[in-house]
Amino acid sequence: MSLPRVENPCFLLFLLAFQALFILILYRGGPAGVFRGLSGSPQVPDFSKPHDVYTNLSLLARRPAEDALPYCSARSPLLVGPLIVSFRALPSERTIIKKNPFVQSGGLYRPPHCLARYKSAILVAYSNQEKDLHHFLYYIHPFLQRQQLSYRIYLIQQVGNGTFNRAKLLNIGVREALKDEDWDCLLLHDVDLVPENDYNLYICDEYYPKHMASAIDKFHYNLPYKSFFGGVSALTPEHYMKMNGFPNTYWGSGGENDDIATRIQLAGMKIVRTPSHLGRYKMMNSNKETEEPWRRSASRHNTGKTWKDDGMNSLEFRLLSRTKHPLYTNITVDIGYVPPFS
Repeated sequence: MSLPRVENPCFLLFLLAFQALFILILYRGGPAGVFRGLSGSPQVPDFSKPHDVYTNLSLLARRPAEDALPYCSARSPLLVGPLIVSFRALPSERTIIKKNPFVQSGGLYRPPHCLARYKSAILVAYSNQEKDLHHFLYYIHPFLQRQQLSYRIYLIQQVGNGTFNRAKLLNIGVREALKDEDWDCLLLHDVDLVPENDYNLYICDEYYPKHMASAIDKFHYNLPYKSFFGGVSALTPEHYMKMNGFPNTYWGSGGENDDIATRIQLAGMKIVRTPSHLGRYKMMNSNKETEEPWRRSASRHNTGKTWKDDGMNSLEFRLLSRTKHPLYTNITVDIGYVPPFS
């Protein structure tokens, strides 16, 4: 006696397989995506055909006030991939403002045509690098807008002529930024680095701190060493607080990155990295010699013993000013005592 079709095990198996294939096609973005995934060959950007960084921004337009804004698409249609990055001509502030009409006072941007799915704070520890800043702002604003993010750019700088303390300034930036918004992601960004591919999304990994600058031209698009966490990194506020932020006791920039890599492990997390074909960055003045005054012996900074007491929970500073410029928010602080060795 034959079973009805709906009760036949072979027919039910066929239905399940067909349903799974249909879901896979939707998830992969069509049949081509499925075959590309099954073949195991990831789509690598063609860097021989880069685009101007302002490509597609002319498509942005504000919706009429009476229209309810929809959520932005999960994958932005404005992305172009590899970008042309050159530091030969210095853009003026007026030019940058003119090219970014939807950027609001304080460097705040919200997509004019949709509700952003992510909110990211871009935090830059800054020390009188005006030319670098102009190049950075020229490229980073359109880069972020094509990703349909809601974002604000913060510059944090210390007063006086004491040695630069990047780590402490970033701690201050995080504390001040979180007063403005419940940010989904904190991007800790060197001012002299510009991303070369807008598929390098400035959003956080849900579970672990993410190192964004996995391929910098200065290092021949390779990591300088395995635990490198410098340049650009992305952490949720929860990640940042879980590892007690950056140490406040590193004078001169650089060494805090090694400390942070250790803190991440001590806090029970790990570093995830943007794939190297996406995490490409160009460094301004990349031919200059790298000074490493921050590489000190482990005995001076015993992270395993100090990380729970040196960081966000021990942060002390005096806020001197908080000013909204057309393209960024500037935070000026007195970071207190500068030790004699600096």
